[in-house]
Amino acid sequence: MRVSHLFTKTLKNAPTDEVAKNAQLLIRAGFVYKEMAGVYAYLPLGIRVLENIKQIVREEMDAIDSNELIMTSLQRREVWEKTGRWSDDVVDVWFKTRLKDDTEVGLGWSHEEPIVEMLKQYVRSYKDLPISLYQFQPKMRNELRAKSGIMRGREFLMKDMYSFHTSAEDLEAYYNRTIEAYKRVYERLGIGDDTYVTFASGGAFTKFSHEFQTICDAGEDIIYLHREKNIAINEEVIDDAIKELGISRDELEQVKTVEVGNIFNFGSQKAEDMGLQFTSDDNNQKPVFMGSYGIGITRAMGIIAEKFSDDKGLVWPVNIAPYKVYLVSIGDIADQANELYEELKAAGLTVLFDDRNERPGAKFADAELIGLPYRITISERLIEQGKLELTYRNTSDTELLTLDELLAKIS
Repeated sequence: MRVSHLFTKTLKNAPTDEVAKNAQLLIRAGFVYKEMAGVYAYLPLGIRVLENIKQIVREEMDAIDSNELIMTSLQRREVWEKTGRWSDDVVDVWFKTRLKDDTEVGLGWSHEEPIVEMLKQYVRSYKDLPISLYQFQPKMRNELRAKSGIMRGREFLMKDMYSFHTSAEDLEAYYNRTIEAYKRVYERLGIGDDTYVTFASGGAFTKFSHEFQTICDAGEDIIYLHREKNIAINEEVIDDAIKELGISRDELEQVKTVEVGNIFNFGSQKAEDMGLQFTSDDNNQKPVFMGSYGIGITRAMGIIAEKFSDDKGLVWPVNIAPYKVYLVSIGDIADQANELYEELKAAGLTVLFDDRNERPGAKFADAELIGLPYRITISERLIEQGKLELTYRNTSDTELLTLDELLAKIS
């Protein structure tokens, strides 16, 4: 992609009403556009980051035998009434609207009830189970506060997954497989070392559920860590959890975090409430056991932008950067720069080529703000030396290399 072909422009300043660092940088660098508080449009650079995050999550969900689908955003009132969660007194984040025929519907904040309702058409026998399904879909939540940029939105992209089983034991085994898959996701996103499986308030079946909390100064959650034992506890369950785990509060370190994922073991409660049953191998009708598993895709993008940025701009990990290379051309060398652009692409690199007629300082500043892992500079002086300048965004280290040497390092 040529910078001259991007419709977005970098900004020196973020909107004055935006206080979150992640959103300030993402807006300035042209990754997102703020529609209103807690609601953002994702622009070409932002879409590429989201797609890279989604692909990592997709690969790990596929690896634990889940099937991808897309469910509807419009949801029926009567489905949610079966569990009592249509009421605003029970779920206070609903967006609700009416169809032309005056039917009241909701805009999906979750899909737990609708997917159970759908499974009634596909589950008859124990032979039909287990089933695991996941989707990537915008969720709508009427949050009272939306002040953390894309880390806490009223509209956001989420991966939600649901699994269905014949027994508590089978569900627990899959639940544990999912924990390991989530750990791999966060490791691949570059935040694995700071992300902890955290005891949180329970689902319908177990005393505790699990959250995945990433240490972040801009976080709104508080967790308590026992680093030696690799234990993390959400503040809301601290007294119950330390009693259950047999540890002392004095052993724990308090840190600020952002929730990047959560998983719930619902046991058979959800199926019992909604009438999802199967015929067992002894010919009896039994309720299905269910788990629910979420990862905030846009939230993960926001956390990475928040944690890995510096005073110059964003610093994207290689795995999720929108492009791997920012190519800067200096001087009257259009033919040589175009040739290099094609050679880099032919080598399998994704390249954002700054082909604008701008001063070098402006190009370098935009390269640092956008935050791609590698900057390659070509100029008349460098051509005379038979070299290219390679700069690493995360360290600012620079090397002079031949093209072959450069490709050997970053391809």
